[in-house]
Amino acid sequence: MSEPNPYKSEDSGAYEWGPGQQAGTPGYGYPQTPPPPAYQPTLAAGVPVPPQHAPVPAGAGAPLLSLGDITVMGDQIMTPAGPMPLKGAVWNAMDMSRTEEKMPTVAIVLAIVFFLFCLLGLLFLLMKEKRTTGFIQVTVTSGGRHHATMIPATGPDTIHWVMGQLNYARSLSM
Repeated sequence: MSEPNPYKSEDSGAYEWGPGQQAGTPGYGYPQTPPPPAYQPTLAAGVPVPPQHAPVPAGAGAPLLSLGDITVMGDQIMTPAGPMPLKGAVWNAMDMSRTEEKMPTVAIVLAIVFFLFCLLGLLFLLMKEKRTTGFIQVTVTSGGRHHATMIPATGPDTIHWVMGQLNYARSLSM
């Protein structure tokens, strides 16, 4: 790669690396300008149609509540599949997490080492380590639609936090 480009044209005078490019061909890398659309829709008198975007829900402001990818804004529930009405929504949660308790390896090693010096090393066997794994599934049903999301359980108290948020969402749905 330290050799100069043997295919470089002699008339350009500028020093170039890599293969030369023909005029009109796109270069490497991203982004490249996309080609113009084949058909541009217009209104009467040749006025172009403005781009269509999803309408902003009325009364939507700051989010009141967010659980995973479910967000409550104003009088609607926003999900990746689209908005749902907040009034009359049914909220459910299912705890699919588990907490396991085990003795860490450090406790066993310290108990063996200190057992040789004094019998107090056996107290290291009382050390315990708790680890919570799994998810909490939150579902909402409203307006004939259904959406579910999974919230990772980071500790044994995660279900209590989710249920507090869920009860707030239920109170907003009345």
